[in-house]
Amino acid sequence: MSESYDRYRRDLWRDKAEAYRRSFAGLCAHPVPLLLDAVGIGAGIGVLDVGCGTGSLSEAAAARGAVVTAVDAEPAMVRATVDRLPAGRPVIGALPALPLRTAGFDAVAANFVVNHVGRPAPAVAELRRVTRAGGRVGVTVWPQPAPPLQRLWDEVIAAAGVTRPAMPGPDAADDFPRTRDGLGGLLRRVGLTNVDSRTVTWEHRVDPELWWSGAAGGLAGIGYVVARQDAATVARMKAAYDRLAGVHLDSTGLLCLPTSALLAAGTVPGTD
Repeated sequence: MSESYDRYRRDLWRDKAEAYRRSFAGLCAHPVPLLLDAVGIGAGIGVLDVGCGTGSLSEAAAARGAVVTAVDAEPAMVRATVDRLPAGRPVIGALPALPLRTAGFDAVAANFVVNHVGRPAPAVAELRRVTRAGGRVGVTVWPQPAPPLQRLWDEVIAAAGVTRPAMPGPDAADDFPRTRDGLGGLLRRVGLTNVDSRTVTWEHRVDPELWWSGAAGGLAGIGYVVARQDAATVARMKAAYDRLAGVHLDSTGLLCLPTSALLAAGTVPGTD
């Protein structure tokens, strides 16, 4: 089950770096400063950005003077990060088996990555493995139930009368509740100490057409649904989206809805 989920997730993001950068990347970048603070990123710190995407976290860490290594399973994402981080070290690799040495980094940050793996516990254990004793590991994931911004997609699907296609799920034995306590418990389960877990909330503002372009471009779960519809159904979904999103436009015409993320960080026990 976990392998099919991992394949499903990787297929969702294959060759989608530019579509992601235009649409959903801004949302995922919001917690980056807090995540960097949680793992102690500053000048001279060797940090691993796991699931680097198009490079928001890598770029922000480098701006603080950190020495950055960026890894992602999708080559197009790694290339996009290199464009923003010429001095960084790019690596292609996937959890839960990164091609990196044990205890090789002062800190490891995984921004919205654990929600893309079939076996979350081994994935976080791998983040611990590559972090030195005394170093910090930090992760973000989306909560469940979904916040209003993400719930908009559920409303679009229901309003358009679309039946969701079957999708694989993560391995139940290694999964965790998508709550603040659930994420903190996951980090403790793999042996991290001094765990801090919190909910980060904000209002996301985005051009509604760019937001729809992420779904139309096949990104994330909503993209999986859209990609499996015929043209008439996609048009019906877009009409439902326009109607539902229109209620939430601000005075400048941007889609504006509350959202939230879970952020947790812990320390690798022991000393160097």
